[in-house]
Amino acid sequence: MELRWGQRTQVMGVINLTPDSFSDGGQFNRPELALAQAKRLVAQGVEILDLGAQSTRPGAEDVGSAAELERLLPALRLIRAAIDQGELSCPPRPDQQTGAAPVISVDTYRAAVAKAALAAGADWINDVTGGRREPEILGLVAEAGCPYVLMHSRGDSQSMDGLTDYGAAGLVPTVLAELRQASDRALAAGLRREQLIWDPGLGFAKTTEQNLELLRGLPLLRAEGIPLLVGPSRKRFIGAVLDEPRPKARLWGTAAVVAQCVSVGVDVVRVHDGGPIVQVARMADALWR
Repeated sequence: MELRWGQRTQVMGVINLTPDSFSDGGQFNRPELALAQAKRLVAQGVEILDLGAQSTRPGAEDVGSAAELERLLPALRLIRAAIDQGELSCPPRPDQQTGAAPVISVDTYRAAVAKAALAAGADWINDVTGGRREPEILGLVAEAGCPYVLMHSRGDSQSMDGLTDYGAAGLVPTVLAELRQASDRALAAGLRREQLIWDPGLGFAKTTEQNLELLRGLPLLRAEGIPLLVGPSRKRFIGAVLDEPRPKARLWGTAAVVAQCVSVGVDVVRVHDGGPIVQVARMADALWR
């Protein structure tokens, strides 16, 4: 699928292939379950599928490349085969005669996993570390020429909650500066600017108030001209605002954040609940785009 930035909001659907993800661990960690969820999301209007086999929630255990690949590759190959055989395609939109194939994104920061994923048919790499953890991933993505989601984060799952001091410059200017620095490293490794998609990293080394401040400050990031992806789905800060401890009960809080993202021109929203958020994004597009 060719994504046309700036015309409408794309919805990315999360498929966690892990037993320990914060809201749906274990639900899709067998290939046939992952394929069924991919079909469900695409039928609901989701156009990008984001497969993750290493949980990145605060406190998550680092399982290593071998375990990540063991979880990822069977599901990725099954979904890729279904797309290639015409069994998995997006419903046509009003401006289309036929539906397009969904994009497969793989959520990993490991170079070995990214290499194997691209060889198995992934279209995008979504790196929550922006190349910090394994810089060699940048050269791989540069060679592949594929889109690269470069996310703002600090530390890792064990340390991120203690890295929320953004100094005198303030949160949003510092996030912007650190995204620019990470982008410069990516470009120096051979990526082209048009491969980059920025994710400001909601929930990663940010308090509840900082997440809200970051959402209000999205226009500053949008002004850089790099496509923006935002992933608010079911996150802790929504639970804190709503006093809702159950991640799956945070749909309407997620929907409110998605509407705000659309209003400022965010290009992709990453969510668990495909159907409702597709409707929110389409209605918000009609109002603001």
